[in-house]
Order: sequence, then C-alpha cells, then structure tokens
Amino acid sequence: MSNKLIAYFSAEGTTQQKATILAEATGADVYEIRPEVPYSKSDVNWRNPLARCNREWIKKSKIALADKNANIADYDEIYLAFPIWYFTAPLVIRSFLEEYDFSGKKIVVFATSGGSDFTKAIEAVKEWSGCEQVVEGRMLNGVASAHELSEFAE
Repeated sequence: MSNKLIAYFSAEGTTQQKATILAEATGADVYEIRPEVPYSKSDVNWRNPLARCNREWIKKSKIALADKNANIADYDEIYLAFPIWYFTAPLVIRSFLEEYDFSGKKIVVFATSGGSDFTKAIEAVKEWSGCEQVVEGRMLNGVASAHELSEFAE
C-alpha cells in the first residue's frame, strides 16, 4: 500500500481522467469520492437556475456520501482532486473532508476548471478539513500525461 492517496470527485469524467494520470505519476492509491445520489448531466448544468448543483449551492446543502471507506488513517499524503464549482470546491468535497480526521496529514489540492483559479478552493479545503498542511497543487486542465506530473509530484 502506498502512503499516498488520490481522493477525487468527478461529476462528468474530466477530473477522473486527470486523477488517473496523477495516480500514474505518483504511484498513489485511488479513491473516488461519490455522492450518495450521483449527479446527472442536467444536475450539473449550472446555467439552469433550477439544476441540482445550483439548488444545493444556494442552500449550502450537506451532500450525503455513497460510502465512507477512504481509510484516511492509512495515508500520510492526500492528493485531493475535483472540478471547480462556483469558484471553489464542490460541496461533496466538504462532506468528504468533514467525515475524516486529517490531523497530521498533508493535503495537496488539484483541480479542473473551465477558467477559474482555485485560490478559494484552497481556503475551503483548509477550513473544511481542519488540516494544518494544505498546499496548492496545480490545475490539471492541460495535463495529458503522467510524465508532465511526475516531477511536479515529487
């Protein structure tokens, strides 16, 4: 078992693809963060004011997780990957971070985005996890190979 874990959330597959590349680059184990009720394409259509993602964001909903089997205690370093929603981390990431004890861990934040940076996401991860060592990884948008990430991951 690796002492590194890639925990990722991907609503449409983009972040999952990048997390797979990151896993290849780092040799880390992989865990998919999944909401209890999966998101459909229409659920994440933020242009529709009635879409699930918009309703959840307005209410700051607590998103139920599909499982709680990440075994965070087994890892020293967690690479956390997710798409940027509303200029920050999705609320399912809050649910994940509040579920586990990240004391003494290092969280490296990676994200995908259509154009936003992830400064607010870093702040949110720090707040939600209570982890003292949260560091900025990088945006994974243009990453196409493990080779591109292997030096960075070191």
